[in-house]
Amino acid sequence: MSTAPVVRDAGPRPTATPEPPPPQRPRRRRRVSIWPYLLIAPTVLGSAYLLLYPLVRNLVISVQHFRLGELIRGGATFVGLDNYREALADPVFWAVVRRTLLFTVVNVVLIMVLSTLVALLLSALGKWLRLLVMGCLVLTWATPIIAATTVFQWLFQSRLGVVNWVLVQLGFEQFQDYTWFANGSSTFGILVALIVWQSVPFAALSLYSAMTTVPSELYESAKIDGAGSWRLFTSITFPILRPMFGLILSLEVIWVFKSFVQIWAISQGGPGDATTTLPVYAFQIAQSLNKYDLGAAVSMITVLLLVVVLLAYFRQMFKQEAEL
Repeated sequence: MSTAPVVRDAGPRPTATPEPPPPQRPRRRRRVSIWPYLLIAPTVLGSAYLLLYPLVRNLVISVQHFRLGELIRGGATFVGLDNYREALADPVFWAVVRRTLLFTVVNVVLIMVLSTLVALLLSALGKWLRLLVMGCLVLTWATPIIAATTVFQWLFQSRLGVVNWVLVQLGFEQFQDYTWFANGSSTFGILVALIVWQSVPFAALSLYSAMTTVPSELYESAKIDGAGSWRLFTSITFPILRPMFGLILSLEVIWVFKSFVQIWAISQGGPGDATTTLPVYAFQIAQSLNKYDLGAAVSMITVLLLVVVLLAYFRQMFKQEAEL
């Protein structure tokens, strides 16, 4: 008869003592090197000087009595806001403001529409043809302003201009020796064409670069659902690239609003005052009439108008982004 083995209780087993945590090293305070700041300091200071000093100097002159005598012998006196009151009370100033806003709106609308179409065209072209078109855009963009202005003056010259010759060959005999720059509307149109021609390459290349970042799967899915070209643009391209369109629009508003060289080289604000915008008007007052204080006041008002327009646009854009 077998008996079961007796299991004896050995008692509680000894538990292993936990190892003490490793000693923590004292944290060393991270040393901040000043060398990067010292290296970029000359560039930052130089840029600040070049950007801020003219603005501050212009602001100071705008609140002084600063004419030709003060320019030569010094001793300008403080007059407060008298120059601003004189500028704002002049009906010519408000006519120039309306003309500047019209000039800006016409140019910016044409630039944005044409640059968008060119960017979409680049997306649809083959590799080699796309490179050819992009090369032409880059050459156009790289053309100096004065050189491009001279070319446009030659194109619309009354007797030797290509435009008149082409129009006459097409049967429009009334354009024989037609003087484009003697008419305010035609001069205005030529300036619009010149500025649009100079601005479209930058905007088109920037928009095309942004379009290449849109995933192609989105377009393929939309095409399967039967979406056309217009639907693809309004439902995919524009919503995704809305910030880029806003940035390009802002840059073009600034570029067109402050355009001076093209207008002064072609018409100097004429004929009459048909192409006189705010930058040209301020220059005419300061240089032709030697009223540097009044010209500085007009320049400051121009800057304030541009800031107000851009702030209103940014506010509307941010509001739309928040509603999405």
